[in-house]
Amino acid sequence: MDSVRTPDSGTAEPSDTPAPAAAPSLGGKVRSAARWSLINTVVMRLGNFATGILLARFALGPAEWGVYGIAQTVLLVLLSANELGVGLAIVRWEGDARRFAPTVLTLSVLSSGLLYVALFAAAPTVAGLLGSPDAAGVLRVMCLCVVIDGVAQVPAGFLTREFAQGKRMVVDALNFVVSTSVTLLLAFEGWGAMSFAWGAVAGNVVTLIGCGLAAPGTLKFGWDPDQARALLRFGLPLAGASMLALAVVNVDTMVVGATLGNVALGFYVLAFNMSGWPVRIISEAARRVSFAGFSRLAESPQALAQGFSRALGVVITGTVPLCVLLACLAEPAIVTIYGDRWGPAAAALPWLMVLGLIRIGSELAYDCLVAIGQRRSLFLVQVLWLAALVPVLLVASRLNGIVGVSQAHVLVAGGLVVPVFLVALHRGGIGFGRVARACAWPFLGGAVMAAIVLGLQRLFGDGRLALLAISTIALAGYTLCVLPSRDFLRGVDRSDRPHHGRHRSSAPVRPPQEDMR
Repeated sequence: MDSVRTPDSGTAEPSDTPAPAAAPSLGGKVRSAARWSLINTVVMRLGNFATGILLARFALGPAEWGVYGIAQTVLLVLLSANELGVGLAIVRWEGDARRFAPTVLTLSVLSSGLLYVALFAAAPTVAGLLGSPDAAGVLRVMCLCVVIDGVAQVPAGFLTREFAQGKRMVVDALNFVVSTSVTLLLAFEGWGAMSFAWGAVAGNVVTLIGCGLAAPGTLKFGWDPDQARALLRFGLPLAGASMLALAVVNVDTMVVGATLGNVALGFYVLAFNMSGWPVRIISEAARRVSFAGFSRLAESPQALAQGFSRALGVVITGTVPLCVLLACLAEPAIVTIYGDRWGPAAAALPWLMVLGLIRIGSELAYDCLVAIGQRRSLFLVQVLWLAALVPVLLVASRLNGIVGVSQAHVLVAGGLVVPVFLVALHRGGIGFGRVARACAWPFLGGAVMAAIVLGLQRLFGDGRLALLAISTIALAGYTLCVLPSRDFLRGVDRSDRPHHGRHRSSAPVRPPQEDMR
């Protein structure tokens, strides 16, 4: 494992073993933060889901969604590198983060400002290369979020570091209300894709103000050359890996836009957004606490392996039923939710749901590998993934349109990237057996669930009541399949349970590290 250098004191020495009372406090913080994060994510995603239905049914067509998809893709790639990765130092390093926070803020604002200036100048060229010349203006407005996010990195990092997800939920709720209101108002006034851009800017301004108020005293500029060099040594590899990771997820949008046009891109973006529902609801909630949690356990390989396997088991168990339902009921789900004109998006959705499941596991593995210092491995994985994906996507889009693009994603991710991630985790002390144990029961339940859905759909048809009945029966079957893993998911060892009868006694105390799950 690479040594971690802090901006204050050079190479960080391994911390002493914490007192027994400290670890339960960490476990309590992680569990509380995870609950708040999950509530936050579910509420926000349900709100975004409802907003998307309104826009798709009554305000915007596939072409406008395509322009928005291009702008959103460019924005996400820029956000991955806008603060050069140094913002993660606020979360990762031990000690008083306020000592180097001013230098982090200065670096973040300088880099994000330079990125925006470069994009503003290149926007027409970028939009033209991606097959959407109309997206230039949308790009210039939406990517103002890069600058705003650069300023917000430090206070947001402190909220993550302290597991303050309750405060973050309030901030995100205000962001949602403002951004959604602006987007809907402008969309129904005929602003098209530009409504998304100004809505995003308004929401990010609210997030900046909210994070600044929730983490007071963190928006202070400063500069220390030694700290800056240490921060850049830490952050640049992570920024590069993060940019590559987002490029992997979003290069398909660029390929579809450039080869198939805005209308096909609109259908693809809708399908991809639907496939991202489980990713955003489950994975996003987990990732808001996973990196901080894994970082605290990085010095204890056994505790880290246990924490990762349980975290993987929880997110996979929660995600599989959503992925199976959307994959097996793709066409009726899209037509029912968005209307008949969006039906062509259904052909790509089953493959994208498989990709969504792979993304959830790989993102959790990414956070774990960052926490234990395997930055070089991450960078190589992302380079390999992107290098293999681009030519396969180009060929597949020509051969089979948006369905071919979806299939190409799954082929590269499942056949190449998953094995590489497994090897990297094994080198980090997390064996194949732990990963298999975390995934076995959910995958079995998913197979049973798919068989139930496909079998009952032939009998009951695609009516709304039929879909509800099919989904309920399938979920019941899935629940029965994953019940044997409930102790593992809760972090309960059966040998630790009290015995019934006259010899019953309290359960033995587990080592403090096992409280992290």
